[in-house]
Amino acid sequence: MIISFIICTYNREKYIYDCLSCLAKNTDQEDWEIVLVNNNSTDSTAAECDRFVSDFQPANYHYFIETQQGLSFARNRGIQEARGDWFVFLDDDAMVGEDYVACLKKHLLQHPEVGAFGGAIEPFFEGKKPEWLNPWSMGFVSAIDLGEEVKLFPKNAYPIGANMGISRDVINQVGMFNTSLGRSGNNLLGGEEKDIFNRIRHANIQIFYFPGIRVQHCIPPRRTTKEFIVKLGDGVGRSEQVRTRAIGKGFYAKRLFAELVKWCGTIVLWCYYAIQGHHHKGDILVLFRYYVSKGLLTSLSTPAISAK
Repeated sequence: MIISFIICTYNREKYIYDCLSCLAKNTDQEDWEIVLVNNNSTDSTAAECDRFVSDFQPANYHYFIETQQGLSFARNRGIQEARGDWFVFLDDDAMVGEDYVACLKKHLLQHPEVGAFGGAIEPFFEGKKPEWLNPWSMGFVSAIDLGEEVKLFPKNAYPIGANMGISRDVINQVGMFNTSLGRSGNNLLGGEEKDIFNRIRHANIQIFYFPGIRVQHCIPPRRTTKEFIVKLGDGVGRSEQVRTRAIGKGFYAKRLFAELVKWCGTIVLWCYYAIQGHHHKGDILVLFRYYVSKGLLTSLSTPAISAK
């Protein structure tokens, strides 16, 4: 069994050296490789990757440049270049522990039925932890923790791209990432992860949660502002529009109904936090949901909002 760690990067000079170094420090050094895909970075990301090579002299490291802009293009390039039986995707600002690889191998050997998986993601706030954070807003900072037991992902939950994996056999069966979805440059269009995991589920392939593989995900102060949540909600809404319309008109109507149901849940949560005197925790949920709905209903011809 060979594991390919695919790290796609765009202008992350601040984090990429530490991301690569943490992975290279893993005590289990056999049967895995690092596939780094630079998606047209304009900062010193390439120089930081060279510094990593100089310091660690990794034999299992491969560097590529993907000129088509977009995370889905970069991930697909990583899949094409990788030689592993498993493709593990880590964000370029996510840090693994020194036992990550060993824990992952143990999980995969103990559960040969798994076709895809995700692990725990702990936010590392570079600034102050936001006061609005609550169990329902953890996804805004790409955080996930489903406990200490190996289990199947819940029906409406998915692994998060900072720490997830898919087998080569599954990719061959369901296809690669949808390049009409996913972040490109500085926009916050998403949906490519939900899209591929939906295809995996429709193929009756099991998606596991592995608690033993954890990453720390760096969250800069700008990612905790209301302005970022607005742009995130808009990007989610737009990506949902692209994804659901591609499936068909009937499914788009179902997605609009699902949005109405989510609004009902959001209002209930707002009331709950307002009664507790923590209205700001409910306010952020309403703000996010409003811009998801707005993005979902906006014409596809409208340019995506930048996260700059």
